Amino acid sequence: MVRRDREQDTHRAKTFSPTDTSSLRTGTQSTVGTQQNSEPELQGKTPTHDTGCAATVSYTQERPWDSVRHKQVVKMEEYDIIVLGTGLKECVLSSLMSQSGKKVLHIDKNADSGGSISHLEELFKKFKVPGPAKSMEHGKAWNIDLIPKFFLANGELVKILVHTEVTRYLDFKVVEGSYVYKAGKVHKVPSSEEDAMHASDLMGMFDRRRFKKLLLFALSFDVRNPRTCQDVDPNKMTTRDLFCRFDLGLDVMEFTGHAIALHGSDGYLDQPCGETIRRIKMYFESVSRANSSPYLYPVYGLGELPQGFARLSAEYGGTLRLNRTVDELVMDDGKIKAVKSEGKLFHCKQLICDPSYVPNRVRKVGRVIRVICLLNHPVKNTHEAHSCQIIIPQTQLNRKSDIYISVVSYAHNVAADGMYIATVSTTAETSNPEKEVEPGLELLRPIMQEFVSVSNMLVPNEGGQKSQIFVSRSYDATNHFEAECEDIKDMYQRITGASLRFGGSQRHQSHNSDDE
Repeated sequence: MVRRDREQDTHRAKTFSPTDTSSLRTGTQSTVGTQQNSEPELQGKTPTHDTGCAATVSYTQERPWDSVRHKQVVKMEEYDIIVLGTGLKECVLSSLMSQSGKKVLHIDKNADSGGSISHLEELFKKFKVPGPAKSMEHGKAWNIDLIPKFFLANGELVKILVHTEVTRYLDFKVVEGSYVYKAGKVHKVPSSEEDAMHASDLMGMFDRRRFKKLLLFALSFDVRNPRTCQDVDPNKMTTRDLFCRFDLGLDVMEFTGHAIALHGSDGYLDQPCGETIRRIKMYFESVSRANSSPYLYPVYGLGELPQGFARLSAEYGGTLRLNRTVDELVMDDGKIKAVKSEGKLFHCKQLICDPSYVPNRVRKVGRVIRVICLLNHPVKNTHEAHSCQIIIPQTQLNRKSDIYISVVSYAHNVAADGMYIATVSTTAETSNPEKEVEPGLELLRPIMQEFVSVSNMLVPNEGGQKSQIFVSRSYDATNHFEAECEDIKDMYQRITGASLRFGGSQRHQSHNSDDE
């Protein structure tokens, strides 16, 4: 998502010749009130976006603050935690640590927090192509996310937003539609029981009745109440057996698993059904909150999310320094001791960062291709939607993983009037990933401009308990935040030793005290 300095292996560009979107929050838009570094940027030390790693970062086992070893004593500032990078995960964790009373320093090598591009000219410059065309409105009418993702209205990210009260700084709009690709055509995913029974063209009459029974079962399912389980053991029965129990056809199984439960491949069918039931329930609970679809998207784009969390961190004493390079990580007996940035030392007990800052502590597990497309029209067969999600299940194209398409527009204040931004993404499976996303691009044509990037998917080599360096995972190909939120929760537990519990701020949780 949301980082400007993601692990990009290649960048290339090609040139080719609202409904009900009421805000879910009352308040005003605001930008981050952060402490920015006033010192000039050191020439030649800012990593380029194409490399995907901070080449200037090195390690040392010495103690530069020890006057016995060094003639010159370097002034050092003390912090509990230092966070490197202003991606969503880093900003969420920074704010959570600040809220818990930790002294936090947040550093980013970029001049702006987050990973959105606010000028169309910057996008063309990043991908090293001439433009933009005179017909496109320039200036700040654009807010383009390099890794766009939606989030479910009742999903984990909303719980984090409520828990931290970052909703004070943000406005949201509902994504107008959720669609799935079947037999060469885009179909609307049912958004309610009534929609499934009468309006959906994905199912015949008998399939609709069977799907309704599955939906009612999932919505009422509660392991604490055996009567709702209908003899289904969520830890033993596979999802395939669950679908067979409700006599679902292959087509219904496909869109239910991929467009509702949001599984990226068919591997889930032979896994215990509990996770799929939970996902189906969360999808339709999200629909009930947002009405037309389960997805939300911030006004002015995803760059508002890291800024909101950075502002929260600042309210609790956190310090943010942008446009600042990192020279080295200082280690002592295999454990982080300090970060050296532009000649200054900042001591810390723990370090949180994205993979670009520690390329020797992560490993590659795959690649993701993303194609950002600028359009001057809505996508065909989406009922003229200003925003939508389209999923192409892997089985439709004989692939191992799904293809995702996210569409936003001027309705969310991210594009010039009348313009749309569509992004096609998938996990690369061949040496020619551009050919793999061609079916998704075909749904969007005509396309005014394409921007192609291929990124490495990186994961940390170890949990960080020994080194106290906690590294986030790269963003996957999906266009929703559920996997990213799981990474946030996992990192939080490894950093603090405690589980991250949601439900609003602590003062909102007193009604649960009896149960605890």
